[in-house]
Amino acid sequence: MREFINLTLGGVITGAVYAAFALALVLIWRSTRIVNFAQGAMAAITTFIALSLIESGQSYWVGLAVALLAGLVLGAVVERLVIRPVEGGPELNAVIVTLGLFIAIQALISVLFGVNQRAFVAPFSTIGFRVGDSSLALSPNTLFTLGAVLLVMVGLTALFRYTRVGLAMRASAFGQEVARLLGVRVGRMLTLGWALAAVVGSLAGMLIAAEVTFVTPTYMDALIVFGFVAAVLGGLDSPVGAVVGGLLLGLLLSYVRGYVGDELVGLAALAVLVVVLLVRPGGLFSTTQTRRA
Repeated sequence: MREFINLTLGGVITGAVYAAFALALVLIWRSTRIVNFAQGAMAAITTFIALSLIESGQSYWVGLAVALLAGLVLGAVVERLVIRPVEGGPELNAVIVTLGLFIAIQALISVLFGVNQRAFVAPFSTIGFRVGDSSLALSPNTLFTLGAVLLVMVGLTALFRYTRVGLAMRASAFGQEVARLLGVRVGRMLTLGWALAAVVGSLAGMLIAAEVTFVTPTYMDALIVFGFVAAVLGGLDSPVGAVVGGLLLGLLLSYVRGYVGDELVGLAALAVLVVVLLVRPGGLFSTTQTRRA
């Protein structure tokens, strides 16, 4: 029973990490209809910028603020200079560009910050709470991670459902010509979508770094895969789905790792992706209108 409780708590924690990255993918998809495979590398470089500040004596919160600001600028610059030339063309072009961008940014991280492991200190204690003689796989830092993910989910849901900016972003993503006729400045909305997605990605990078405690230029690689599966599982058009998908995937992989073996975790994630694409391609929280769009 103790093992099951710890596996469940570990799955929730890991799922929250997947959900944090999935939220960034959902935001970029809802605002531009592009799956950004460079999101992990963009998050990693802003995390390394924050880590450099922290190592120089600044607080974690200063590093976090700078990482979010760097993500905002990076997202806007990437959309303007790299994505804008291929927007409106075949969808595969944008996907290939983001893959190339992923490789380029990861190489840039290695050049600027080196390839060695670097310790990342979490903002709160990572020691699990104790219940009697047992230590739970739940700590103050994981509560911070869960709270941050839920806050972002609520914020994104409110943005797209209840604000004119969110409606304009969605209109720009679904039909640029119609949106322009309605007075929407499509170019600005696409840039804003990339900028906000990069901010969420930067937050995810900081949260993930605090959980894994050591970072390298490639520390986000596995999270890219699992975060994408979580986003597809919940629905690429749903912030709530991204969180639920992340938590469900985290629980499943935790049980597989604990009861079957670590070597089957990747296969289990692949099985989830295949089943979802075959049974419910739009994800658990999709709607008929969303799938047809």
